[in-house]
Amino acid sequence: MNRPPFTPGRVMSRPRRPLTMSHVLLAALLVASSTATAQTPVPDGGTTPSAPQESAPAAAPAAPAAVSPAPTTEGSVSREELEQRLEATRQELREDIRAQTATQAVANNDWQEEWTEEKRKLELFTLDGYLRVRPVLFYKFDLGKPALPSGTPLGRQLWTRSPRSASEQTQAGANMRFRLDPSFNVSEDVRIKAQVDALDNVLLGSNPDSAYSGDGRNNFTLFSENESPSNSAVNAFKDSVIVRRAYGEVTTPVGILRFGRMGSHWGLGMLRNDGNCLDCDYGDTVDRIQFVTEPFAGWYVTPMLDFNSEGLSTEKANTLGEPVDLTQSDDAHSLVLAIARRDTEQQQKAKLDNNQGVLNYGLYFTYRTQRYSTLSETGVPFDVANPSNPITVTTPAFVPRGGTLYIPDLWFKYEEKKFRVEAEFAAQLGSIDGRALTANDPTTQSLRIAQFGGVLQSEFHVIENKLHLGIEMGFASGDRAPGFGNYPGRQGSGSDGNTAPGDVEGRQYSCDNGGCSDNAIRNFRFNRDYRVDVILWRSILNGVTDAFYVKPGLKYSIAEGFDVYGSVIYSQAFYAESTPSYISKSLGLEADIGARYITEDGFVAGIDYGILFPLDGLKDLNLPGQELSTAHAIRGMLAIRF
Repeated sequence: MNRPPFTPGRVMSRPRRPLTMSHVLLAALLVASSTATAQTPVPDGGTTPSAPQESAPAAAPAAPAAVSPAPTTEGSVSREELEQRLEATRQELREDIRAQTATQAVANNDWQEEWTEEKRKLELFTLDGYLRVRPVLFYKFDLGKPALPSGTPLGRQLWTRSPRSASEQTQAGANMRFRLDPSFNVSEDVRIKAQVDALDNVLLGSNPDSAYSGDGRNNFTLFSENESPSNSAVNAFKDSVIVRRAYGEVTTPVGILRFGRMGSHWGLGMLRNDGNCLDCDYGDTVDRIQFVTEPFAGWYVTPMLDFNSEGLSTEKANTLGEPVDLTQSDDAHSLVLAIARRDTEQQQKAKLDNNQGVLNYGLYFTYRTQRYSTLSETGVPFDVANPSNPITVTTPAFVPRGGTLYIPDLWFKYEEKKFRVEAEFAAQLGSIDGRALTANDPTTQSLRIAQFGGVLQSEFHVIENKLHLGIEMGFASGDRAPGFGNYPGRQGSGSDGNTAPGDVEGRQYSCDNGGCSDNAIRNFRFNRDYRVDVILWRSILNGVTDAFYVKPGLKYSIAEGFDVYGSVIYSQAFYAESTPSYISKSLGLEADIGARYITEDGFVAGIDYGILFPLDGLKDLNLPGQELSTAHAIRGMLAIRF
C-alpha cells in the first residue's frame, strides 16, 4: 500500500554493512575527484600542481587587476564541469541501487508492496501502519420488509434488525482500528516482519466500565465515563491486541525465502486479498513457506507450501509445551506455484513517461488435498453429547473427506499513459468424496465443485491528472440451489438444514438421509475485501456471488490530494432460484458518490454516500407486489497513515 515518507527514530544498534561493488565504484570516483580537484588545468592541456613549489623568492606583488578566468583549450576540463560529471555519475549509481532494491522489494510481498526508501532497510527497526476511525449510518437495510417470526432460521434473514422495535430502521455508530506493521531488520538480508492490530474494528462505546466490571462502582450505564480494555470472554468477543501475522524473510543470492504466518494477495484481490487497504476489514492470512526467484529480468517464479489445516493435535491438551500434529491423515495442505511477468513501480513509471506500454501478467495455481476431517476441523475434537469432555486421542472421531481442489488464477494488466486495462479470472475445480460433517452422519455421497469468477477493469485518463473515466464488470458463477451461498454454514429453512425457496443464504447442495438431489457446488465467491459498492454487496449480501454486475464510474481531482468520485452499479443474479423472490433475477441499482482528501504527512479524510434501489429479485417469495424501501448508507473515514 502507498505510504508517505517516514522519518526513522533513534537507532540503538546497526549491523555492519557488507562491502558491495557499488561502494567500490563510488570510492574510486571520490578518489578521482580528489585527484582532479587538486590540479589546475593549463592552456596546453596538461596540469601543474596547485600547491606552491620550492623556488626563488617571489617578486613584489603588482597592483591589483581584474581577475579573468584562465583560458582553456580543446581537451581541458574545468573543475566545475568535472564536479558536475561526478555528481551525475553518483546519481546514476544511486538510481541503479534503488532499481535493484525495488526489484527485490516487489518480490518480497507477492509483488504487491511498493518500495519506499532503500535506507529503511538499514534501520534496525522500522514501523508502518495506520489509525482509522469510521463513522457509519445505515438506513432501511431491511429494505422495509416485515419482521420475521421468532425462530426463523438465520439463512432466511436478509439483514439484522433492531432488537428493540421493528419500526426502528436506522443503525449508526463508529468503529476504529490501530494497525502496526513492524519490521526488525537483523541485517540487509535478514528481516522479521509482523502485523499487529490493537482495538481491531472495535465499536466505539462497546466496553463501558459498567459492563462486567465487578467492582460495583456504576450500577447504571448512564453513569459510565470510562471504556475498559477489551478482554475476550470477559467484556468483549476479542482481545484488545491481536498478533495477526509474523514471518521471517531472508535474501539469498538466488532468491528470497519467507516463512511464517503472512498475508496472501494476488492480482486485483478478487479471490486472494491481504486486506492491507485502509478501508479493508478481513484479509487473507496463511501459514506458508515460500521462495521467490527471478530467473529472468522481470520474471518471478514462486513455489509455496501452505498449511491450511493440521486437524487433530495436542495444542489444547498441552498448552505449555510443543504442540504435535498427531496424524497427517486429516491435514489440508496446498502446493502453490506463482509465475508472473511484472515491472517494478519505477520501471512502469519510466515506460509510461516515455509513452511506452506496460504489459504484466501471471498465473497463481493451487493444488489442495485433505483425506479425513475431525469433528471440529481443528484441535482436539469434543464429544457431541458432552462438549466439556475431549475425545481421547487414541480413539479420535474422523470423518472421511477425500477432498481435492484445483484453483487456477490468471491476472493481466496493460497500461499506457492514457488508459489502463486490468483483468483477473479464476476457477475452483475439484471434488469432495465424503460430505459428512459429523461422525454420526453415515452418508458418503460425493460433491462436485465447479466455480468460475472474473473481473475486468478499464480506466481512461480523459484529462491527465484530472478527469478519469472507467468501467468495471464482474461475474461470479451461480448455483440453482436456493440462497446465494456466501455463508453455506447458515441453516436453511428446509429439511435437514437444506435451503428452501425464499432463503437468502445456506449451502448450495441438497442432501438428506435419502441421498443427494443436488451434489454440485457451483457458486463462486469474491473475497469480502474486494469492494464493489457501498450497500448491496458490501453490507447486505456480504460478497459477490451467483451474479454479475456492471459499474461505470468517474473520478475528478479538484486539487492535489483532493478527489471526488462516483459510480452506478447494476447487479443481477444468474439464477432466479437463488434470490429471495425465486422468480426474478434483477437485484438492484445502486448509486455511490464520495470524496477523499489525503495529505503528504499521512492524514486521510473521506466520506461516501450510497443509495440502493432494490429490484424484484430482492422481494420475498410469493409477494410479487411487495413494495421495497430504498436503502441509504453514509460511511466516513478519518485516518492517519505512517
